Amino acid sequence: MVTGLVRLGVALGAALFPAGAEAACRLALLLALDVSSSVDEAEYVLQRDGLAAALMSPDVQGAILQGGGGVALAAYEWSGRRQSKVIQDWVLMSSAADIAEVAARLRSVERSYRRYPTALGYALGFGATLMEAAPDCERRVIDVSGDGITNDGFWPQLAYRHFPFGGVTVNALAVLGADPSVVDHFEFEVLHGPGAFIETAQGYEGYERAMIRKLYREIHDRIVGAVPDATAGPG
Repeated sequence: MVTGLVRLGVALGAALFPAGAEAACRLALLLALDVSSSVDEAEYVLQRDGLAAALMSPDVQGAILQGGGGVALAAYEWSGRRQSKVIQDWVLMSSAADIAEVAARLRSVERSYRRYPTALGYALGFGATLMEAAPDCERRVIDVSGDGITNDGFWPQLAYRHFPFGGVTVNALAVLGADPSVVDHFEFEVLHGPGAFIETAQGYEGYERAMIRKLYREIHDRIVGAVPDATAGPG
């Protein structure tokens, strides 16, 4: 199933990113959203709509549109071993209209799964395979959100050994509240690649604000460990 998806993605990529277009892409950004059983319906809406709102925020739009070249984005929902579903195919965002179209599409998505556990290793393997269908961008980043630790299937570090993660950075957004171990799990098991970092949200009520910070940092490729500058972006 994943192999078929990749073939479809490659075909779509050839249509959406013709020869010469790849050079205009600064970042291939793949967003992975948690729809495991720990996420209730209200929290799901806060996550989905929070992502759409974050893309539409002035800070994130400015980061996407400034500096030359567009940002290619795709998104999928993940849960158990075989419960990963693409909700946004690869699209190059190089104008405000492009961003608005993606945000509107995300707001219209219906939840794919509800009753499955947390299989982060499988979710990351799915993401790595999907990333192979991305356009040729200067950087490649997978952005994983979640509120719990792996409780099904193999763990993230095994995924990194057996799936194509060369040149891919994996960042994490840990949603606080459901599991006290989530930050440690994301920090020590999920982060991967040069410059990888973790952002936290105070429950799903804080998801939008955390996602704004995270997207802004990812798009600008800010140095991990640098002292935050309150004048340089969203706080």
